[in-house]
Amino acid sequence: MNFKEINIKNRRATFDYNIIETYTAGIVLTGTEIKSIRLGKAGLTDTFCYVNNGEVWVKNMYIAEYFYGTYNNHVARRDRKLLLNKKEIAKIEKNGKETGFSIIPMKLFINDRGLAKLVIGVGRGKKEYDKRQSIKEREDKRSMARLFEK
Repeated sequence: MNFKEINIKNRRATFDYNIIETYTAGIVLTGTEIKSIRLGKAGLTDTFCYVNNGEVWVKNMYIAEYFYGTYNNHVARRDRKLLLNKKEIAKIEKNGKETGFSIIPMKLFINDRGLAKLVIGVGRGKKEYDKRQSIKEREDKRSMARLFEK
């Protein structure tokens, strides 16, 4: 598998949240963590971000232990620091402190230079009726596509 094909998505993010802004951040990783990501062994389910002392951290992100990593292997679910500039962190912190807003990891990918990047979104949680509306719109788009396909 080519590492440029790595594109791990958090499918629940756009379903559970109305995303207002997105940011692309680098991640501070160890050697065995990047090797596992390049093999596609990572997940973004039940992850979230928080700001602590002017730094953005991602919590509960799963990166499987590297098969060939001996005693140097990493912990699968540890807090990982995100790399953003100060202006972006200030905006995220300001939006994140408002009630109802959350910082959600949306997509993990490998860029052209071989570095792992995480797309995070600042969004407000959807209510149950908003989710039903999203499902209805998605089904309507599918039915329209089927009609025009024939």
